[in-house]
Amino acid sequence: MMISPAQGAAEPMAAIDAAAAEAHRAFVLRYVQPGLAGLIDGSVSTLAPIFAAAFATHSNGATFLVGLAASIGAGISMGFTEALSDDGQITGRGTPWMRGLVCGVMTTVGGLGHTLPYAIPSTWPNAFGIATALAIVVVVVELLAIAAIRTRYMPTPFWRAALQVVLGGALVLAAGIAIGSA
Repeated sequence: MMISPAQGAAEPMAAIDAAAAEAHRAFVLRYVQPGLAGLIDGSVSTLAPIFAAAFATHSNGATFLVGLAASIGAGISMGFTEALSDDGQITGRGTPWMRGLVCGVMTTVGGLGHTLPYAIPSTWPNAFGIATALAIVVVVVELLAIAAIRTRYMPTPFWRAALQVVLGGALVLAAGIAIGSA
C-alpha cells in the first residue's frame, strides 16, 4: 500500500494534536480544577460568615477579622481536603500536595477578595456602607471570574456558568445577611 505525502504529514500532526490535547487535559486536572474548586469555595462559602458578621456588628474591624479567619481557615481546610482526597495515581490528577496548595491558595484568595473592603477604617464617613457596597461589587466580580474560567476550560456556556455560580452565591449571601440581621 502506498502512502501519499499528505497522509504521511497528517500522522505526525495527529500525534502532535493528541499530545497537545493530553497536556491541556493534564493542566486542567492538575491546576485549573483544584484552583477553580478553591476559588468557588472561598468566594461562596465565606459569604455567610462575613456578611453575618457585618450585619450583626456593623463593625468593619470585627467583620474583617471574621473574614480573615474564615478565608485562611477555609484555605487550609480545602488545601488538605484536596491533597488527601486523591493520590493522583489512578486519576492522573498529579501530585496531591501541588493540587492541595493550588486549591488552598485559591480558596484563601476567594475569601479575602470580599473581606478586604472591611479593612476600611471606621473613622471614614459611612465606612460600613462603603465597605459593604465594595464587598458586594467584589463578590459579583469573583462570581463572573468563576463563570469565565468555567467557560474557558470546561465546555460550559458563559451564561449557564454565571447563572449557576450567581444563584449559589446569592443563596449563601442571603443566608449570611438574614442570620446577621436576626
